[in-house]
Amino acid sequence: MDFNFSEDHRVLKEAVIDFAKAEIAPRAAANDLNHEIHPEIISQLKELGFLGSYIPEEYGGAGMDFLSYVLIVEEISKACASTGVLISAHSSLCSDPIIKYGTEAQKKKFLPLLASGEKIGCFLLTEPNAGSDPGGLETCFHERDDHYELEGSKIFITNGGFLGLGIVIAHNCGPEPDRQFSAFIVDLQSEGVVLLKNENKMGIRGSYTSAFSLEGVKVPKENLLGAENEGFHIAMNTLNGGRIGIAAQSLGIAGAAFDLALEYAQTRKQFGRHISKFQAIQFKLADMATELECSKLLTYKAGWQKGLKQDIVLLAAQAKNKASETANFCANEALQIHGGYGYMADLPLERLYRDAKITEIYEGTSEVQRIIIARELLK
Repeated sequence: MDFNFSEDHRVLKEAVIDFAKAEIAPRAAANDLNHEIHPEIISQLKELGFLGSYIPEEYGGAGMDFLSYVLIVEEISKACASTGVLISAHSSLCSDPIIKYGTEAQKKKFLPLLASGEKIGCFLLTEPNAGSDPGGLETCFHERDDHYELEGSKIFITNGGFLGLGIVIAHNCGPEPDRQFSAFIVDLQSEGVVLLKNENKMGIRGSYTSAFSLEGVKVPKENLLGAENEGFHIAMNTLNGGRIGIAAQSLGIAGAAFDLALEYAQTRKQFGRHISKFQAIQFKLADMATELECSKLLTYKAGWQKGLKQDIVLLAAQAKNKASETANFCANEALQIHGGYGYMADLPLERLYRDAKITEIYEGTSEVQRIIIARELLK
């Protein structure tokens, strides 16, 4: 059993760290303040192939494995969690289901657009009355002679503000007992797609989180993803992969908080000595490091297992649940170590503290993850 990264993974990780420190970290505060990711960052992500990391080369992607994608999201999120979730939602929530369920024609048409970043991807599942209960979705579709027609609304859509490509989950517009869900690939610049707003959020404020109205949106028949009535399965499977991306984002937030706390503890003096000499501080650092290492092992294993196309339902839920709680724990402890200085917006800790919370909510709350974990254990 070898827990070391391969040479390719090690080189990639170091390259992403260097890029993130030089190009993304200096703009992270501005991303947060301006409620958008700097366009230059997005251009660089495109050029480096980070938006198509594990899309096969034959469709314009970089052809990396899934663990490479995990490492990219982790290290980018360490510099800016908003930028990290842009990559995560684009890749695991939009590109991934097309890779897995798309026809050859769909792959050839849409994956190059996503790999190049010409279109930024998103996943339109959540609605005002359907969050943790996706079975309660109200957005529906009518089947016409040569197209489908979508009616409804979607909220909390990460990357929605880019108006790129979206995977839309909707049920047929028949009577409720006959409800069957289907998935559609939708160009969000289509007529009838109305961007209502980009939300003003507590954290990850550089990331677009959008609300949409779908008013008679015509979708070509060839844009049906998978088989008709397979949408619920596609959505749940997509979320399993998405959870690994959020776990990776959580690792980045937790790692950034820990690094700041470790450095500060060794430079800040109180009562005539560095605060790292106090056992209370040492215990905090020890707990943070241990939780972070546990979360890394779960997340890397989940990414490795998905790359092997093995069952990831249990492991993805465990990784997401553990890593997200670690992100919040580390952000809180790091802020406590910094004391009043950590509460000030001059330091990145207050942003990390705000960014961390959402990781326990999206892609399924921590409570939902525990339900999934228990269900898998009790099968």
